[in-house]
Amino acid sequence: MEGYPGIPDEERSFADPRFRVLAAVDFPEMQRAKGRWYTATLPLCRPDSGLSPADYFGRTMIEHLPADHRVGVVSVAVAGARIEVYDPTRVGAYEAAAPDWLKRMIAAYDGDPYARLIELAREAQKVGVIRGVLLHQGESNTGDATWPAQVKELYERLLADLALTAVEVPLLVGGLVAEDQGGKCASMNTVIAALPRTIPTAHFVSSDGCEALEDQLHFSPAGYRKLGTRYAQAMSALLDLSATGAPPRPTALP
Repeated sequence: MEGYPGIPDEERSFADPRFRVLAAVDFPEMQRAKGRWYTATLPLCRPDSGLSPADYFGRTMIEHLPADHRVGVVSVAVAGARIEVYDPTRVGAYEAAAPDWLKRMIAAYDGDPYARLIELAREAQKVGVIRGVLLHQGESNTGDATWPAQVKELYERLLADLALTAVEVPLLVGGLVAEDQGGKCASMNTVIAALPRTIPTAHFVSSDGCEALEDQLHFSPAGYRKLGTRYAQAMSALLDLSATGAPPRPTALP
C-alpha cells in the first residue's frame, strides 16, 4: 500500500486541502511530524515511498463528496512484508529473521507497525469517523493457506482495539498485479477474491487491467491510479453516495 518508490513529476503538484494524511512517521524534508495532519501531497507513507493506491483513493473520494467534507488516510505500510508483520505477538520474531532492508522499514514504526496503526487511528477518531480499512498485501504470502485466517484475525483485532463494528467499517482488499499483466503473484488473487467467504464485510477490488512495471510485481503509476480509483469506487458504493450525496456520519478533519 505504500507504493513503489518514484513519484511522477505530474503528480507532485496535487495539493487539495480536502484530502488529508495523518503522518505515520516524521518527514523532516517535508516538515511533517508524526501524528499530525497535513494536506495529502506525495508521498503519504514514508519519505522514500511513492505513488500508491491510497493517493487516488483519496483524490477520487473527494470528487464525489460535498465541498464541506474531507477525507483522511492513515498509511502504515511495510513493502515486501508478510501479513505477520501486523501481528503484535509475532512481529518480533519476524523482524529478527528479516533482511536488513525490511528491518529498517519495521524500525520506522518502532518495531511494531500494528501498534503505530492503532496509535494513529485513535488520533484520527478524535476528529473524524473511521469508515473503512484498505489492505493491499499478499505477494509475500502467495501460496500461504493461512493468509485468509490471518487477515481475519488482524481485522477483528483492529475493530476491537478501536471499538468499531464490521458493518460500519468494511475491509477493502485489492488484487496484486494480475495475470493479464503477467503478474508473478497473480495466483494469489484467487485467494484474495475469496476473502469475503471468511470475512463477510470484506470486499475485493480487482486489479485486472492495472498496468504493471517490467518486474511484474509492482504497478506502474497508471496502474496505481486505476487501482486507487477502484478502491474509491468500491467505498463510494458502500457509503451509497449516489443515493445520499454524503456519508451518513460526516467527518471534520483538521
